[in-house]
Amino acid sequence: MSVTSTVSAVTERLIARSGPTRRRYLDRIEAAQANRPARKSLGCANIAHGFAACGTHDKAALRSGDGPNLAIVTAYNDMLSAHQPFERYPELIREAARAAGGTAQVAGGVPAMCDGVTQGEAGMELSLFSREVIALSTAIALSHQMFDAAVYLGVCDKIVPGLVIGALSFGHLPAVFVPAGPMPSGMNNDEKGRIRQAYAEGKVSRDELLDAEAKSYHSPGTCTFYGTANSNQMLMEIMGLHLPGTTFLNPGTELRDEVTRAAARQALSITALGNRYTPIGKIYDEKSVVNGVVGLLATGGSTNHTMHLIAMAAAAGIVLTWDDLAELSKVVPLLARVYPNGHDDVNHFQSAGGMGVLIRELLQAGLLHKDVTTVMGTGLDGYLSAPVIENGSLAWREAPRATANPKVLRGAAEPFQDTGGLAVLKGNIGTAVIKSSAIPADRHVVEAPAKVFHSQEELKAAFKAGELNGNVIAVVRFQGPKANGMPELHSLTPSLSVLQNRGLVVGLVTDGRMSGASGKVPAAIHVTPEAADGGPIARIRNGDMIRIDAVNGTLEVLVDQAEFAARPPATTDLSANETGVGRELFSAFRRIVGRADQGASIFEVA
Repeated sequence: MSVTSTVSAVTERLIARSGPTRRRYLDRIEAAQANRPARKSLGCANIAHGFAACGTHDKAALRSGDGPNLAIVTAYNDMLSAHQPFERYPELIREAARAAGGTAQVAGGVPAMCDGVTQGEAGMELSLFSREVIALSTAIALSHQMFDAAVYLGVCDKIVPGLVIGALSFGHLPAVFVPAGPMPSGMNNDEKGRIRQAYAEGKVSRDELLDAEAKSYHSPGTCTFYGTANSNQMLMEIMGLHLPGTTFLNPGTELRDEVTRAAARQALSITALGNRYTPIGKIYDEKSVVNGVVGLLATGGSTNHTMHLIAMAAAAGIVLTWDDLAELSKVVPLLARVYPNGHDDVNHFQSAGGMGVLIRELLQAGLLHKDVTTVMGTGLDGYLSAPVIENGSLAWREAPRATANPKVLRGAAEPFQDTGGLAVLKGNIGTAVIKSSAIPADRHVVEAPAKVFHSQEELKAAFKAGELNGNVIAVVRFQGPKANGMPELHSLTPSLSVLQNRGLVVGLVTDGRMSGASGKVPAAIHVTPEAADGGPIARIRNGDMIRIDAVNGTLEVLVDQAEFAARPPATTDLSANETGVGRELFSAFRRIVGRADQGASIFEVA
């Protein structure tokens, strides 16, 4: 089935807009392609350094053989539950590579910080910039030019976008992304949220809260709510960079090990040394970018990707805009309800049919481009299969044709809502995004007086002091990329939820982030221009009436416009954000970072 007129129109405009930069990018990667092992172009001393630490078999293969060498770029550390499983992957990949007539080496590691650990702490101000560091680290890992393809081991928030940006800078290399999978389900999400709110009100102890959190985040694997980490994984599959059906398989299982080996074999099979050459720079094209946006909207995915998708696309010479997201959101229905958009987690999504059902429904509705290139060498219809173990070996069978649980996953004919899970807001405060799928319909439009804060600590202190006792739109500004690295403000959710549960009209307007875990409080986030750039958000005063309208896509301060425009923008002392916890090392990033609606990136379009 062909795509709908809106999907077609957005794609055609994206192709036209990106023409010059995309052509430069493709010319660059085509110039880098070679049909002989990359290491053969190195000098003798160079290549000797490259295989010096290898075992006898791999050293001989790298020294004189003509087989492909696979780079492993890993985000392994054993502090992050999602990345701990990667400890074992390099050996699985090396074994699979040898059996396939190639070799594999860990080319380098990239940092992997956890927004869950740094939430509400100073370290969160490094979080968004860690994406750029990961991209740079990926480039360093691959710069040895020993490799003919790469596999990328990463899951969480900024890690996958950073790996993608780095991989696209080496766009002539084939690339397969390898997930770790979600941990088994823990404490019920509604109960966890109830305990968090009770703690915010002083009704339960820290020990009780810690016990609840430990029961929620309890073992190796991705956190099970549908935040940025699991949105990343959805994107990699729907964009054809994972093996089909492998995204949400739990770690530590025979099936997970087998699909990891299969990912290595697949990467080796699509190098320029054979006749199935499939570089990532050609997989990652305008149609695959649109498919990623559609997947994000259809699942109510992370608001962080309103920036990451733009930054990733730019690395491939593709100029994506928030207007593209907004137009697609009007025609893409919401097909998934996964916490915080619903009560169940990604394991329930997987059990309901997972990515196979989602992709089938979107293809049948004409909302996805089928005619794309994937790492499997098929179009997207090749992703209607799922891996299984049969007779001790990996096999593939047709994915389910329909959902097994319509409370979690639905078909396009009976969606949870007719429009996508994210919306773009525009008005005299600036441009922002809102995760509309997480908000009950009766809160899609809220209007209340502003209460202005210049830090999340100020808001939490006001809540504890009982100063927030009426309808309120909390304006938390000077939280943008240039101000302090654009930290997530998710730790504000319990306090704001308590106010909302008291029957008050509550909302949030901020130039900061709220993450993929955005909750049920209406939140206009990523406001741009940011306050540190003198954006209109810096002119809001206490008591100004603000209207957040996710139905009509507007964000307005309801004051006389001449008076509002004449107000001088507020300023604040940001020096406390400039040092400590490594923040002094990122001063250059803060100076050159772009706007949120341009990806909040330090890199230029390719």
